[in-house]
Amino acid sequence: MAHWPLLSLTTFLPLLGALAIMLLRGSDEETARLARWIALWTSLITFALSVEVWAAFDPSRADFQLMEKADWLPDFNIAYRMGVDGISLFFVLLSTFLTPICVVASWVAVTKRVREYMIAFLVLETMMVGTFCALDFVVFYMFFEGVLIPMFLIIGVWGGPRRVYSAFKFFLYTLLGSVLMLLAILAIYFATGTTDITEALAYNFPSHLQNWLWLAFFASFAVKLPMWPVHTWLPDAHVEAPTAGSVILAGVLLKMGGYGFIRFSLPMFPDASATFAPLVYTLSVVAIIYTSLVALAQEDMKKLIAYSSVAHMGFVTIGIFTVTPEGLQGAMFQMLSHGVVSAALFLCVGVIYDRLHTREISRYGGLVNNMPRYALAFMVFMLASVGLPGTSGFVGEFLSLIGAFQVNTWVAFFATSGIVLGAAYMLYLYRRVVFGVITKDDVRAMLDLSPREVLIFAPMIAVVLWMGIYPSSFLRPMQPSLANLIERVQVSERAHNDLAER
Repeated sequence: MAHWPLLSLTTFLPLLGALAIMLLRGSDEETARLARWIALWTSLITFALSVEVWAAFDPSRADFQLMEKADWLPDFNIAYRMGVDGISLFFVLLSTFLTPICVVASWVAVTKRVREYMIAFLVLETMMVGTFCALDFVVFYMFFEGVLIPMFLIIGVWGGPRRVYSAFKFFLYTLLGSVLMLLAILAIYFATGTTDITEALAYNFPSHLQNWLWLAFFASFAVKLPMWPVHTWLPDAHVEAPTAGSVILAGVLLKMGGYGFIRFSLPMFPDASATFAPLVYTLSVVAIIYTSLVALAQEDMKKLIAYSSVAHMGFVTIGIFTVTPEGLQGAMFQMLSHGVVSAALFLCVGVIYDRLHTREISRYGGLVNNMPRYALAFMVFMLASVGLPGTSGFVGEFLSLIGAFQVNTWVAFFATSGIVLGAAYMLYLYRRVVFGVITKDDVRAMLDLSPREVLIFAPMIAVVLWMGIYPSSFLRPMQPSLANLIERVQVSERAHNDLAER
């Protein structure tokens, strides 16, 4: 199957599913039922194709693999180019893994405009996979921005009471940052004469230009990640988004910022990355400590988990800009782990929200008595979020902190305080929701996980434990690409130092 255009199939198959749902005719109930099944099977086949991409991937190579190219605007040297390396491979898998989970999670919860809802998720999947596979700046930018439209609709149409405000805030924040990135892409095109990402990665940009380009890309990726202080759209978006919307937002969309830093900022602008690294460390440390303290004060479960996401992404940005093997592998692993764990935590909130229609922490208590299966699933993901050894959360944070310690012990010290605070707010949340005596009749009447909900959590628990117990299966394919990236940064650093000595 290696000769097939595997990446294009994986990217565009969800659009075929969306088209099939669009063509459905009949009563509302019948079309809703068919839309759910078409979306589920389309996303499962897409996931199977992404597993085939993983199987066809050679983990010993550092270059891009399974490459595809088709002329698009040949006069301007702009083409449709796709390919994956060790950096993008697992983000593709993460996107295709979470989409069928979102479809199953929305099976009962979403009852209005089901067709349009499923179409939005399938279009969103195409945009996400395309973002991580694109090897041309124009193609990348189209996918990167295309993600906004279905996500805007998911929050704005199927969200909570303040959904329109939150959807516009999300849209305007991310769009504003991306406009600056578009200007940077134009500057790269005029400097290199091509929009081919592989050529741009090998191009040596002059130092004065690097700083401006780095800042333009930073504006886009910092909002997407999100870094403090441009994180304020995230808690609003999470609180108002439907459960599956929060899953994709936390699981995949946040990772596009970290992916952008690793894919573009470090290799293309190594001098600027070294110049601005102290700024990134400062913002990351503030994010880890400040948002952890804010999370401790939350009464809304979704808001607490949203603020914890900002803190966890602080570890990612510290790891990336250490430019050490441990730091970069830790950042990558932390993004993948957080993608599964935070998605699962939002699903845990969704389960009890569907039963009681409130996210107030104080409304619950004693759920272990009548929902033991739920308490077990919630505990696994809560401990993974805290970074318990044996779960996925431990490996990423540990490696990121090793990388930080090699570069700056103070950064490592302050970042480590975030782990203590993280344990405080997650254990506090778990104790108040799960333990204690049931005092409210409506809480006593809540039923434990249904077979459908068990089906959602089982694969996620398996992945969290797999990543925690056997991390090398994920780290090994990343290593050559990350080593190649570090070597490029070091070569640029040496050349920069030689120039300064002269």
